[in-house]
Amino acid sequence: MNLTVEQKKTVLASFLGWTLDAFDFFLLTFLLTDIASEFHTDVPAVSKALFLTLATRFIGAFFFGMLADKYGRKPILMLNIVSYSVIGALAAFSPNLGIFLALRALFGIAMGGEWGLGSSLAMESIPPSARGFVSGILQCGYPAGYLLAAVVYGLLYQQTIGGYTIGWRAMFLLSFVPALIVLFIRSHVPESPAFVEARKSVRPGLLETLQKHWGVALYAVVLMMFFNFFSHGTQDLYPTFLKKQHGFDPHTVSWITIVANIGAIVGGLAFGALSERIGRVNAITLACLIALPSIPLWAYSTTPFMLAIGAFVMQVAVQGAWGVIPVHLNELSPGAVRATLPGFIYQAGNLAASYGGPYQAGIAEAAGGSYGYALALFAGVVAVCIIVVIRFSPERRGQVMTVLG
Repeated sequence: MNLTVEQKKTVLASFLGWTLDAFDFFLLTFLLTDIASEFHTDVPAVSKALFLTLATRFIGAFFFGMLADKYGRKPILMLNIVSYSVIGALAAFSPNLGIFLALRALFGIAMGGEWGLGSSLAMESIPPSARGFVSGILQCGYPAGYLLAAVVYGLLYQQTIGGYTIGWRAMFLLSFVPALIVLFIRSHVPESPAFVEARKSVRPGLLETLQKHWGVALYAVVLMMFFNFFSHGTQDLYPTFLKKQHGFDPHTVSWITIVANIGAIVGGLAFGALSERIGRVNAITLACLIALPSIPLWAYSTTPFMLAIGAFVMQVAVQGAWGVIPVHLNELSPGAVRATLPGFIYQAGNLAASYGGPYQAGIAEAAGGSYGYALALFAGVVAVCIIVVIRFSPERRGQVMTVLG
């Protein structure tokens, strides 16, 4: 992969932005039971924070994407990162569950903009032959953020430093860290060459572009709904499954989750690169097929070791499929709205799938606390749905990216 120094810095900035965005999001998944205890409620009630975060992300994708299509990818990406960092940290000061849920909804708006901005900036800045591998790198930011959250949770949570025991509130204060990326972006990352070139011409607006391409946009939203069920349905409640159903301590939950996310990174890199050889559609299909036989090991094993193996294979499959998505959506999207449309499609799919967490928790509690059953049900059904739906997708591997089409 032959990239210039500037292109490598652009990819790094986009990767870090998504990694620390995911870190902020996944911190919550480790803390659901503790927040529920402090606010005197149950896990399904607190898991509505997951729903609200996912449900509001499409607003941020649209808002920040529109700004980026008008003012540039780089400055709006910096604004977006500062926004989600500050709002994420404010959750530490929530006096009650209502305020906490409201802040997580606002965090969702800020979080929703990053993926579209980062992926469009990176994809428009690199040669076509590098897109598949870079797509895998970018999407690996998500499991890398989850892995980082798992490491931090395992190392810091409930530890005593200077007489102060680190609880869930202190964990959310770590959300301030991503704001430091802005300094790197400001000094080292250039604006998208495609955007700079497009400023010399008159570009069609969002509504005009959507009128021409509404069929692809609608199809992509449905596809992303299933993709978000696939990822969040296998990730968000997994720490709760390990704690509540198996009674594992924070250290055990942490290392199993770390193993899962190592698998996710392997899958994202491998299938992103593979998509350059066998195509985007075939790579996604293959990844989903791998998920199906891993379900019994992942959801019904009884020992930490076997659960870790199952989680590794499952996340190879899940994030393997996801590793193709940044490049696939950018290739499907018209150039004039590339900062807006891929992110909006992604987050609109998130909205459609946003109640998955509370719904899964409800299924588990109704089944006598069997989170394994709820996880297995979601993973199996959704993997099959993606295999069917992706076969109808256009294949636009390697097309030239401009901001005028």
